[in-house]
Amino acid sequence: MSDKNLDINSLFSLAGKVALVTGGSRGIGRMISQGLLQAGAKVYITARKAQACEETARELSQFGECIALPSNVAEADSRTALCEELAKREPKLHILVNNAGIAWGGEYEDYPEDAFDRLMKINVTSVFVLTRNLTPLLEQAATVEDPARVINIGSMDGLHIPTAHNTGTYAYTSSKAALHHLTRHLAVDLGSRQITVNAVAPGFFPSKMTDYIFGNAKDVVNANALLGRAGQEEEMAGIAVYLSSRAGAYTHGAVIPVDGGTSINPQHVKQA
Repeated sequence: MSDKNLDINSLFSLAGKVALVTGGSRGIGRMISQGLLQAGAKVYITARKAQACEETARELSQFGECIALPSNVAEADSRTALCEELAKREPKLHILVNNAGIAWGGEYEDYPEDAFDRLMKINVTSVFVLTRNLTPLLEQAATVEDPARVINIGSMDGLHIPTAHNTGTYAYTSSKAALHHLTRHLAVDLGSRQITVNAVAPGFFPSKMTDYIFGNAKDVVNANALLGRAGQEEEMAGIAVYLSSRAGAYTHGAVIPVDGGTSINPQHVKQA
């Protein structure tokens, strides 16, 4: 009989771990940050707007040690400053959550070319560069028994072509599909360094990015999900805690939909 401790509190504990969550001041990033904190991690959050980042860190500090490191991870100088500041404060990084990203919607005939450049830069390039630059800190935390973790926040829209928006999201869907593939590529390179790399592909969760569609087409959102509803905070926090914990130490190179079945719904509903 195995002598492994499979007690749920041990299996999902993040006690003693240090995490960085980009875009952690609101939406999915905030949900993940709270989940990691309540599982015992020390969490640094970034956001482009310093005041919002600091306010969220203060609010989340009721759940554990949460520290604001305002940064625009889409800009090279800001990324460099973030990595340098984190390295001054921490000798190792156990968990990196690449959540910061943007969306863009528009009609096919008028869709701006620069939207592709902007979204690929923020949703894909910045993830690669930040992960690469923080790899030395991740390696300091990594062991065979307990690897360091990289969690990229993709989207169900990188798995299927969305219809609920009733507008073209060409750059967004393409960038998220690219992020999913980048996740697999990084997993191949970083596995031997004992760093797991996975992606979460969320469906509709409450956030600034989805405010418009929740306000104008909530019934369509619910109808597109096979479970008939949008996601809840605990469901996003839960997948992040799993991937960060001992329970998720052998999950590597995966793209995990958390979308209520929306991405496999054969009968997508369009907004009227």
